[in-house]
Amino acid sequence: MADQEKPKIPYWHVYTDKDGTSKQKKEYLTDFNLESMGGDSDKQWNNKLTKGATQIIFSELPADFDGDWHENPAPQWIIPLSGGWWVETMDGTRVEMREGELSFGADQGTKDEKGHKSGPLDGKPCKMMIVQWKDKKELEGGKVAPHAL
Repeated sequence: MADQEKPKIPYWHVYTDKDGTSKQKKEYLTDFNLESMGGDSDKQWNNKLTKGATQIIFSELPADFDGDWHENPAPQWIIPLSGGWWVETMDGTRVEMREGELSFGADQGTKDEKGHKSGPLDGKPCKMMIVQWKDKKELEGGKVAPHAL
């Protein structure tokens, strides 16, 4: 197992550029280490990101949800558990994500607090898990991507 190549997990990073426009780009989690979670468990690939005060929210977007222009309330990971959702940033980029795909929303500080639009896909609800950082100012606005801390 030790000669296995390190994993590379993609995610979409929603951020605010220097002009106050929200954008998104594909980034990758790459800082994995082989380690056991304890006991007699085999080693697995772990990428331990930022520690700090977090809030975990389980949410469901109704099938007719209209996430008109808004900023993310805090820097946050958004992981669809079932169904899918889309995010459109101010630069016109629209990304659709399905079960298990990752987005890191950090578009605080956009012009007129416009942020992004979002909604469910396929006319069906989207169940998601959201992990918000409550004490990481350096993540706000996407100044730093979470994998770079």
